[in-house]
Amino acid sequence: MILINLLPHREAAKKRRKEAFQVTMVMAALIGAAIAGGVYWWFQNQIENQQARNAFLTREIKQLDEQIKEIATIESEIAALRARQKAVEDLQADRNLPVHLLTELVAQMPDGIYITSVKQVDQTVEMHGMAQSQERVSELLRNISGNTPWFAKPELLEIVAANATLSPKDVRRVASFKMRFRLMRASDLKKEADAAEKAEKAEKAKLPKGNANGK
Repeated sequence: MILINLLPHREAAKKRRKEAFQVTMVMAALIGAAIAGGVYWWFQNQIENQQARNAFLTREIKQLDEQIKEIATIESEIAALRARQKAVEDLQADRNLPVHLLTELVAQMPDGIYITSVKQVDQTVEMHGMAQSQERVSELLRNISGNTPWFAKPELLEIVAANATLSPKDVRRVASFKMRFRLMRASDLKKEADAAEKAEKAEKAKLPKGNANGK
């Protein structure tokens, strides 16, 4: 009978398996380290790219802020120019206001009234006068309110009974009054006319076609 000792062979096989396992573990560790390094590098690259984009956006935002400031400056300059232009136009228009004031006062003044003083501040006119009766003052208010576009918002501030001395022997009982109204510029009249025209067109647009044509 032949006996074969297998113990050294088994030990050698076990040793080889152990060494193979260790090699596998080392390789797995190296591969894991390489994957981790690759992932870290990828994330680091993404972070650097994002930081570069953020820096680019920051520079662009600063440039836009400067442009916005320039635009705001330009807009303020344009607004100032428009304000100066309007002031010049108002001054040119106001040169004719005293003419319209005197012309319309003569046209709208009823008999039995005479003016003692007229004071104009900007577009507000304050007028003092004497009238034969309160009815004459009421007639003047109606004329100013409805007969001329150059006067607006008339207000009777005061009316009292007074004596008017025409001569040493002629003293008459009169109504002393004080009123205030607004003197309109030509630009104001144009705005009112445009607004009235728009309102009229809008009203006609609401009506049926038959009614708009008068049928």
